[in-house]
Amino acid sequence: MSPHHDTQAYMLKKKEERGAYEPQRRPIMNKDQLETKMDTRATSPNSLGNHFVDIHEVPEEEEEEEEEEEEGTRATKLAEKAEKRLTKLTKTCEAKRQQRSATLSRQVSLETGFSVLNKESKAKNDKRKMLSRSGNSFGGFGSVHRGGVEGRRGDFSIFRTKSGLRKQNSLLPPKKESGELGRQRNDGFGLGFGVAEDESVNRSVPAGRYFAALRGPELDQVKDYEDILLPKDELWPFLLRFPIGCFGICLGLSSQAILWHSLSASPSTQFLHIPPHINLSLWLLALLVLLLVSITYFLKCIFYFEAVRREYFHPVRVNFFFAPWIVCMFLVIGVPPKICPSAPHPAIWCVFMAPVFFLELKIYGQWLSGGKRRLCKVANPSSHLSVVGNFVGAILAAKVGWMEPAKFLWAVGFAHYLVVFVTLYQRLPTSEALPKELHPVYSMFIAAPSAASVAWEGIYGEFDGLSRTCYFIALFLYVSLVVRINFFWGFRFSVAWWSYTFPMTTASLATIKYAEHVPSDITKGLALTLSFMSSAMVCVLLVSTLLHAFVWHTLFPNDLAIAITKRRHGKDQKKPIKRAYDIRRWTKTPLSLVSSLTKHSSGNKDSDEQKEAEN
Repeated sequence: MSPHHDTQAYMLKKKEERGAYEPQRRPIMNKDQLETKMDTRATSPNSLGNHFVDIHEVPEEEEEEEEEEEEGTRATKLAEKAEKRLTKLTKTCEAKRQQRSATLSRQVSLETGFSVLNKESKAKNDKRKMLSRSGNSFGGFGSVHRGGVEGRRGDFSIFRTKSGLRKQNSLLPPKKESGELGRQRNDGFGLGFGVAEDESVNRSVPAGRYFAALRGPELDQVKDYEDILLPKDELWPFLLRFPIGCFGICLGLSSQAILWHSLSASPSTQFLHIPPHINLSLWLLALLVLLLVSITYFLKCIFYFEAVRREYFHPVRVNFFFAPWIVCMFLVIGVPPKICPSAPHPAIWCVFMAPVFFLELKIYGQWLSGGKRRLCKVANPSSHLSVVGNFVGAILAAKVGWMEPAKFLWAVGFAHYLVVFVTLYQRLPTSEALPKELHPVYSMFIAAPSAASVAWEGIYGEFDGLSRTCYFIALFLYVSLVVRINFFWGFRFSVAWWSYTFPMTTASLATIKYAEHVPSDITKGLALTLSFMSSAMVCVLLVSTLLHAFVWHTLFPNDLAIAITKRRHGKDQKKPIKRAYDIRRWTKTPLSLVSSLTKHSSGNKDSDEQKEAEN
């Protein structure tokens, strides 16, 4: 065999032994290639007579380098694939974000704010518009800021039933975008998402926020520097504008039905010869109005339950949730003899008194527990409504023949009346500032003692010392308000004014009871005077209500109180000033002493453990 074949066999044998058969790595060289290679490499064989090839073994280091290069190429390919997926995901997220920003609706009306998150589609050349401090709303542009852009409508769906959570979930970004958008929420330019999450109507507004953002004796007017969630310059849906205070109309009419029933049946007013059909007419009118108001507010609960929740957390309007049940008990007490000649069934008392009792457990529990809605922070004249429900329930319980429940309710009502009366009369420094101006709301001071005196007379059958004490307190408060009648003028008419007519009627009923047990010309004249004043006030309010409803069309304005934000936006928000007489300062010293003792004991424990470890 030739040397050329021997060389090939030797090379194949060597590669098989190494287990790395690579025929293309070292090709067989002919004579010319061998001569050229021998000239360039000194380590090559110098024999020219035979055909030799370079059979140097490949080192293991070169093999490892090649493997590393292959792994590197694989890693780069995987990285490229991951980058492609990431770019696709980013583009998808950006598209979703643009779509979301085109569907949301929220206007930021701050001193340096801009319009963001508008629900209707924007034009291509629509730029962000700088807005001056208007205090209008987050819901849409006012007429002065619209310019050439077509007016945007407010988003009233945030107060719809079961839409608050859906709205909040739609405003929140997906999990993959939460990290990126979380940074934007902290910026001024990311305020849209921050407002959407923080101002969700599902969250309850703190009681102090109502006092900080609203003004007026009824806390129904928004302060000038405050922003709201809905537009001011646009008429809201009727159900959103229908407040819980409309049950005050029923309170005034139903109490008048009781008054005229007493005037026609009382021995002290027999000389007037008042026909009983007046009581029947007023009773039917009160029943009709109660049905209309109840149906309307029930529809509001169905379609705008989030607005109802905001009214419940309102420190003034929460007391009006007692009004429907008090009206029902008024109608049972003043039912005409033609409709129900006998005493009503006790089951009626149970049906109407149960909601009042459960509401009292909730409200009185908040007063007692000392939380953010403790009595010294939320006390207002309307708080007497929650107390009056006990006395009205006691009167009805005595009428159905259940004396012990009547005594129980009277005791509970009288105890809480004293607390509310002292809190409002003293105005503790820890309480929120109450309105200084007089207003028909202050007639609520008369309701509780008058109802207490009538309830005591109905339970025990005598207008004795305790009943007269409550009556004289109510009479003094009545006179103290009447002599300041000039301070009651100049206030905007409200439907809630009807709620302040029934205290005058209750005082008239107490005077009639007093005239029955102390008959004289003075007591009879006082009873007629107070009855005439209460009936005249109801007539004036009835005429005003009809004019505002059908002539001026201003009976139900936009209910701005339910649309306030959970917290005030803007850097000019001042921190509350700590007062020297604040009750919270009294607890600083003991708390600091306890904390220092705790730190000292924990330090001793650590030192003891270190010593044990060293030993």
